[in-house]
Amino acid sequence: MANRKQTTRNSGTVPVAASEVDRRGEATSNRPSQSPAVGGVRIRLGLSRKLFSRLAGFSERAIADWESGKPLSEPAVRRIKELERFRARLAEVVAAEAIPSWLDTPNPAFEGLKPLEVIERGEIDRLWNMIFYLESGVAS
Repeated sequence: MANRKQTTRNSGTVPVAASEVDRRGEATSNRPSQSPAVGGVRIRLGLSRKLFSRLAGFSERAIADWESGKPLSEPAVRRIKELERFRARLAEVVAAEAIPSWLDTPNPAFEGLKPLEVIERGEIDRLWNMIFYLESGVAS
């Protein structure tokens, strides 16, 4: 039980965000480090639990539950896989280590909103479009 209390108080980097999620939606952070599981997802965003919660659209409590080994719901697995695809594409145009601060910094391309706020508004397509234009070299 002490471990659970420690997990819920931890506001550092989210272990589930750096661990694999297997096909059943179970976090594998307690398993030995291996190559990504077939059908699994590996997210390395380096975000605090609070920011990861905002990005994923799930409560900090749900994320703490995932960290403690509770299986993820099907919607959570889908969302995490979507975020991993987004992170992988974003890392092609933004340095991977800069992604956490980029997500939480106001951006003139989004009328001064932070990219995280754009995602929270349900407008992630605006970020996908930005990635497309940056990759293509075409001015938007």
